[in-house]
Amino acid sequence: MGTSSVRPPIEWGAEPAELEEAFAGPKVAIGDELLAALESTGAAIESLPESLAEASRDWWPLAQRWALKGIAPRLPALVVRPDDVGQLAAVLRLANGAGVPVTPAGGRSGVCGGAIPLFGGIALDCRQLAGLYSLDVESLRCEVGAGTFGPVLEEALRQHSVTVGHLPQSMDLATVGGWVACRGAGQYSTRYGKIEDIVAGLEVVLADGRVVRTGALAGAGPRSATGPDLSQLFLGSEGTLGVVTAASLRLHPLASYERRAAFSFPTFSEGLHALRLALAAGACPAVARLYDETETKRSFELDGTNLLIALDEGEPAICDAAMDVLAAKAAERGGEATDEALVARWLERRNDTSALAPLTRAGIVVDTIEVSAHWAALAPLADEVRSLLSAVPGSLAASVHESHAYLDGACLYFTFAGRGPDPEDDAWAASYYRSCWDGAMAACRRHGASISHHHGVGLLRGPYMRDALGEGFAVLAALKAALDPNGILNPGKLGLSSPFGRAGGPLWREG
Repeated sequence: MGTSSVRPPIEWGAEPAELEEAFAGPKVAIGDELLAALESTGAAIESLPESLAEASRDWWPLAQRWALKGIAPRLPALVVRPDDVGQLAAVLRLANGAGVPVTPAGGRSGVCGGAIPLFGGIALDCRQLAGLYSLDVESLRCEVGAGTFGPVLEEALRQHSVTVGHLPQSMDLATVGGWVACRGAGQYSTRYGKIEDIVAGLEVVLADGRVVRTGALAGAGPRSATGPDLSQLFLGSEGTLGVVTAASLRLHPLASYERRAAFSFPTFSEGLHALRLALAAGACPAVARLYDETETKRSFELDGTNLLIALDEGEPAICDAAMDVLAAKAAERGGEATDEALVARWLERRNDTSALAPLTRAGIVVDTIEVSAHWAALAPLADEVRSLLSAVPGSLAASVHESHAYLDGACLYFTFAGRGPDPEDDAWAASYYRSCWDGAMAACRRHGASISHHHGVGLLRGPYMRDALGEGFAVLAALKAALDPNGILNPGKLGLSSPFGRAGGPLWREG
């Protein structure tokens, strides 16, 4: 067991002076009295410098840039790892009573800074709350701990010939609680849905330690008319309204049949139109991904074309019908069938992010921006955002692909990269980064698009939340005040105000 973070002092990864402006507000430490009370809960507690540094960041590109320099953007005072819901509830009661911020986290695979303990305090590691608690194959339901990693869950389910069907790129790094916290999307979402479609109920611990069970975990059936769906209240709340400890998930029979196809389009717009027509006709292939010319060249080494790859799985008759409809609609919009082995190429590389670290080490600022819009807005939005990103001084690349499609619209996933005169200049990197995001978010608002599809908000998108939600932002703030009146849960995230200070400085700003 570790000791209080105030003894001994941290030497590795201390917050450097040049980042002080970025982390406005005091860092909350843990006194000996509270430390003793936390130890009495039975939860494991660590304060070794390495543990604090590990718990201080997620996969947000700016945080990764700092990590490569041995810098921790803001260290927690302690890492607390409860073994069960009772311990977690006790930890929250103590933190709430002492007014100490708590930053919940699982695998910390998020890319928006949501796991950064902005004001110090407690980093709450929920990974011990793991396991497949129950399984009802007949009803296609399971209950699983929030700390369970995706591959572990899928392995357990596939032994019973069922699957969640939720396969995000971060599969190896993310936990079920992380899926829920950020309203995540898997790569097969066009058939199986996003996580908000998969969740049937939640177990959530509130700031004062109360345990709330919603939906199927509260005894509800598959559909109910008993007021608002409280599960949806906590989905996407990123630990600001409560800490998710378990989830009831909808399942599907494991597929016994698969079909693949690939199509080449003269323009990105025509590919989007083909997808729209296919979805409108009732075809919902599990995977339907359309790449612009830049990304087709980068990922598939094909010149002068916009590539659509598609895959469906399930009952043969249903899959064949969906893929036949997609092929017909592709032909209507000038798409030509091409080598379906391109789908296998995507499958082999779909979760490979190994290129990111070398780019970051080379001083290149790179990130992705995933948004969603209705079909009528998708092509104009794609054109405008690529143009805006390309025009930011220092930009090296700007591209887009479509990755999740629905009856009324789809997700656009932009990639941008840039480098300044001095690769070590963090001020330039932050300015370039924010310019790219400001331009993209403003374009989304002009086209009536959402500012996030599945990565969530965290710190990164906080400044844009008030404009994105309109009068709804005041409702979100009121919910925060009602459920967490002392503001201890993941303060500074979702653009919400915090009693501990503000998120300001050169990297982000209050909305």
